[in-house]
Amino acid sequence: MLAQVSRLRFRHLQFLDILGKTRNLRLAAEQMHMTQPAATKVLMDIEEMLEARLFDRLPRGMRPNELGLFTLRYAHSALDGHRKFIDEFSTLKQGGHGHLTIGAISGSAAHLLIAAVAELQRLRPLLVVKVLEQSSDQLIVWLAERKIDVMIGRFTQDSQRDQFQYERLSGESLHITAGLHHPLRGAQPPGVKELSRWPWILYPTSTALRKVSDGIFSDAGLSLTSGIVETPSFLFALELLQSTNMLSLQPAGLVDKYVRRGLLTRIASELPNRMPDFGLITLQGEPPSTAVLAFMDVIRNIADQAPDTD
Repeated sequence: MLAQVSRLRFRHLQFLDILGKTRNLRLAAEQMHMTQPAATKVLMDIEEMLEARLFDRLPRGMRPNELGLFTLRYAHSALDGHRKFIDEFSTLKQGGHGHLTIGAISGSAAHLLIAAVAELQRLRPLLVVKVLEQSSDQLIVWLAERKIDVMIGRFTQDSQRDQFQYERLSGESLHITAGLHHPLRGAQPPGVKELSRWPWILYPTSTALRKVSDGIFSDAGLSLTSGIVETPSFLFALELLQSTNMLSLQPAGLVDKYVRRGLLTRIASELPNRMPDFGLITLQGEPPSTAVLAFMDVIRNIADQAPDTD
């Protein structure tokens, strides 16, 4: 089988990628600048090499079967890797330092990221850095799709450990947060039963932070009874906290500066206040680019020098 697959050429991968997108042999032939009979022969050659049928021929197009879908994913990944190589090679040849797309959660991770990007820009001033902030569940999807090069976050499912490489950076504490006018401000630290009676702003159910907040109440056999607003946006939560009596469980690194500036208050409580550790996550078995390696070295050093958030 290895001998057959090694006969696949770059043009074969291009053809498969285009046919997978168009699902139409005539359109694929036009985009490949060849006749439809020639395109038919290319597909037949590919299927002969792989000793398997990849597409079902329909009256008005082509439909990839299970083997076809698997092959299309490989073709797209191989072409994407080739394009990244060309882009980075060209940039390095011209004296630049490439591109880097980082995905990151908010909170304490953002503080490490800001310091790391500043240092990276000092070391590699021509490096173009793109930063996308999202929750870990969305970032890991983007990493799998290669829309980002590296992420700072957490696993949200144990099965992800087989596909991704994880390196711990830091721990993170949590604060129950409210507006300055909240009746619990300065009061005796409330228990979980008292807290369950208040309305809450929660992160989406797929996020690690939501799992922590749900666990606090479910472990006590309680559920929230006074209303819930679900949002991934901290800025929306900030505005809502300032104008209502709602509560929200937030990363300490994210809300501390708002507490110091007198925009929010922290509600003292004896509840568990730690998030699972966060770290660097990359694709398993895929060598990082030089830009990714440089970034990882920088943020690793910064994290080593900074104490965990408590």
